[in-house]
Amino acid sequence: MGTHTQGKRSRRRGRRRLVDHPRAGRGGLRRRLPSWRQLLGACGLSATAVTVLFVCVYVAVDIPDENEAARREANVYYWADGSQMVSTGEVDRQNVELDQIAPAAVNAVIAAENETFYEDSGVSPKGLARAAVNMVRGQETQGGSTITQQYVKNTYLSQDQTVTRKVKEFVIALKLDRKKSKAEILKGYLNTSWFGRGANGIEAAAHAYYGIPAKKLDAGQGALLAATLKGAEQYDPSISPGNHERARQRWAWILDRQVRVGLMTKKERARYRTFPEPRSQSRSTSLGGQTGYLVDIANRYLKQHTDLTDETLARGGHRIHTTFEKDKVNRLERAVRHVLDGDTDPRRRAADRHLQAGAASVRPSDGAIVALYGGPDATEHFTNNADTSGVPAGSAFKPFVLAAALQHGVPYRAGAAPDPGFGAVPDLHLAITADSAYTSGGFLGVLPGGPDPDHPTLGEALLSGGNATYVRLGTDVAAGRTGDQDRLRSAWFAGFTKDLSTAVTLFRVRPGEPRLLPMSGVGGPASRRGNELPPRIWHQYTGH
Repeated sequence: MGTHTQGKRSRRRGRRRLVDHPRAGRGGLRRRLPSWRQLLGACGLSATAVTVLFVCVYVAVDIPDENEAARREANVYYWADGSQMVSTGEVDRQNVELDQIAPAAVNAVIAAENETFYEDSGVSPKGLARAAVNMVRGQETQGGSTITQQYVKNTYLSQDQTVTRKVKEFVIALKLDRKKSKAEILKGYLNTSWFGRGANGIEAAAHAYYGIPAKKLDAGQGALLAATLKGAEQYDPSISPGNHERARQRWAWILDRQVRVGLMTKKERARYRTFPEPRSQSRSTSLGGQTGYLVDIANRYLKQHTDLTDETLARGGHRIHTTFEKDKVNRLERAVRHVLDGDTDPRRRAADRHLQAGAASVRPSDGAIVALYGGPDATEHFTNNADTSGVPAGSAFKPFVLAAALQHGVPYRAGAAPDPGFGAVPDLHLAITADSAYTSGGFLGVLPGGPDPDHPTLGEALLSGGNATYVRLGTDVAAGRTGDQDRLRSAWFAGFTKDLSTAVTLFRVRPGEPRLLPMSGVGGPASRRGNELPPRIWHQYTGH
């Protein structure tokens, strides 16, 4: 009996359990605590499982195509001097190369967001672990991302705060760091980051905050833009006094940090002690005032002279350099407002109501439009008065009649008195000059003895508004005349200086009605037809 029991115990000790827990041969607390072998085995097993899982995820997750929002850019319109006029589109972004961004601004971003950017593998394991812990706590998973990870989030993924998205971000960042250079990643990050004020990317942000391109940012301005990456709603100094103080503190911290990480010398840091106040919030995407009219003219030109369509323009990404000169556009607008505000009173005189003005200024040397006035505000008055076909030109069309006659001549007609040198050949086209006399009786040629008030030359009639002369000339060259029903429906003045040819028109029209109202009495009794106002605008604009 005793021998049999001892044999059973011996066989039990000979069969070791796969997991010796609770630990055999131990008593008390030690029986429940795992041995060092068990701890080491568990850690090894866990590490192996994590490694296998990571390899599986790494293989399964590919670098996706860029999302549509990251590719979308604005159309940017530039003044004649190359400065930005406006950017249009759903997304205010203008992608630029890295060498078009001031190095001082680049260093500020690196110091603020990821000082080890050039040395790391593109990821932050601590950030991923922090995201997991935050998820367990029910908090947001953000925090601790590298510049590469943020670029991946902006360009390839959504903004969802989930562990799944964070894991994908981690894996794609690892792969992207091996596929792209640091310069490419940094350029992509700076072009896709949100800086507030509607600005996607540092180029749009530089214009939104300081009205300059990114290549002109100094270290102080770059540090402020880097501060807004932490959250523009908290660090745009123009939003509130609290924002201003937070922005000022982070701005100073970023400059100091650049010194600590070797991206700025102490001597250079000492130059930036005054906070670089950005301009007040005014997005460069506004089409108000004259800007909308300028963009309208530029788009019409593009569609007429290139293969661009409304659809391709709407996709964005175009850089459109215009011939519009900002100072002349502003001066022309001031001239119109000065005359209309000073010489008309729509509240007291019915004749001054519904008055509209349009003007355009052209450079004669190449025909470039340098300025125009399309109306009071493109976001309120949608018709471009500088490019409308509904206002009769009247006498403003006379130069075109003269140009046609000078270029092609006029046919000899029975009853006319041609210059004897041309003879009386019925189908002959008579060559004329601006010094030729032309009356209701026909072509008189160049009169001997100089000017004759009874027979003005074409040039003299053009300056004095000789209707009889140009009615006959227009009939002979076929280019039209003012209809009786159009009399006093618009007032025009076209004049030129050494460098500019400018036309100004005034007319009256009720909103939503195509019919023009009479101009009689506009501006008061002293200018019963309103004809005096366009010359005043021209004089105010040109100074002549």
